[in-house]
Amino acid sequence: MSQAEAGTTTGLAPATPYAHELGNVLRLAVAQALAGANAVVVYATGAIVGNTLAPSPALATLPISIFVVGMAACTLPAGAIARRHGRRAAFLAGTACGVLVGLLSALGVVLGAFWLFCAAMIFGGAYAAVVLSFRFAAADCAPLERRARAMSAVMAGGVFAGVIGPQLVTHTMGLWPPHLFAATYLAQAAVSAVSALVLLGVRLPMPTAAELAGGRAIGIVARQPRFLTAVICGIVSYLLMNFIMTAAPLAMRLCGLSQEASNLGLQWHVIAMYAPSFFTGRLITRFGARRMVAAGLGLIAAAAAVGLAGVDVAHFWLSLTLLGVGWNFGFLGASALVLECHRPEERTRVQSLNDFLVFGTMALGSFASGGLLTAYGWDTVLQVSFAPLVVALAALAVTVSAAPTPPSPR
Repeated sequence: MSQAEAGTTTGLAPATPYAHELGNVLRLAVAQALAGANAVVVYATGAIVGNTLAPSPALATLPISIFVVGMAACTLPAGAIARRHGRRAAFLAGTACGVLVGLLSALGVVLGAFWLFCAAMIFGGAYAAVVLSFRFAAADCAPLERRARAMSAVMAGGVFAGVIGPQLVTHTMGLWPPHLFAATYLAQAAVSAVSALVLLGVRLPMPTAAELAGGRAIGIVARQPRFLTAVICGIVSYLLMNFIMTAAPLAMRLCGLSQEASNLGLQWHVIAMYAPSFFTGRLITRFGARRMVAAGLGLIAAAAAVGLAGVDVAHFWLSLTLLGVGWNFGFLGASALVLECHRPEERTRVQSLNDFLVFGTMALGSFASGGLLTAYGWDTVLQVSFAPLVVALAALAVTVSAAPTPPSPR
């Protein structure tokens, strides 16, 4: 047990609340890289396996949609575990789900069982929901002036996910003929187990009595204009990233492009999602969260416009790259706004509510993506993307800037 955990457990405040800041952030960044690789495997292969196993082509992206539903459904339970037993307990429960998704997915592919493959994605979504709380855990590790940087440092670990995930697919997808991707999913389970070992060393304080009490009623926090704007912008940033990325691998295949080209396009997309994190925190500190969100939404609009301009490899890759950078600015900017909306004792409840709303709405986009692609084509998927962008930009424009909620004494 860490010094911080021991102090909190015995009722004493830790002498240096941020003593383990560097070690925690580094471990969370490594775990982000490993866990992010698991998500990349799902996005790179889910629609393709679905198209092979599903009874109807319209159900091709259903596994990814269920993955997203799992994210939404497990966000609040993961937050409850963190609030009662500490964030590390939630992290380890998530990595156990990561192992399960790999094993069950491999079994579904070998048996040719579409519904088993879909059921496996629920565990994958649970893992992804826990992983996305890493950014808020990093903020807990740092004092106020360094929280945005700590969040972006952990998210920067996703750069390595953008390399590990696609390469994992490329080098393992044919190792178990004739079961395409079966070996990939077994490797995915092994990567999740390694992530659990990394997270065992994270040292965070156990929940305090104030956190267990919960602070203000959640409805009071949720009605704040700044919180509503943060949620809307987080929803749109993640919704459109998932909406377009879910359809892109299958769209590339339908356009006659190779699986290797699709893997590389997804690789650059994931790198673009996380590489800006090396400096996004500094940009948020300098220019403010709202401006960064606006820049992110503008880049997502540019991604859709590039996709509409053509269907060769260059257009897909550039569109996915712009989409990744836009998501980074929009999502991290919205996350920084969330940090301004709650007191320390309210953090796990408010952060879990934010993620639940983001992932719950995102699931709708994931379900719609496959149907739109198969029925109307890639251009329609991109054209529909502009409507949510207008809503989010309008929310930013009309929201009155409010002072951050003053933190309560620790």
